Amino acid sequence: MSKDINRLKVVLAEKKRTNKWLAEQLGKDPATISKWCTNTLQPNVETMVEIAKHLHVEIQELFWPIK
Repeated sequence: MSKDINRLKVVLAEKKRTNKWLAEQLGKDPATISKWCTNTLQPNVETMVEIAKHLHVEIQELFWPIK
């Protein structure tokens, strides 16, 4: 069972940014960013902090709330 953990795809859309832009900012392969956006893979905590900085959001905004 796959569970969405991060909201990266949603936040990128809200900020009008692309996977390619994020890949360039982080020095990562665009395919890796795509896997993060589909929740196939998860970035590590340090990377999530960097993503939050680049998108100018609080790190909590990058995760779905726990219910």
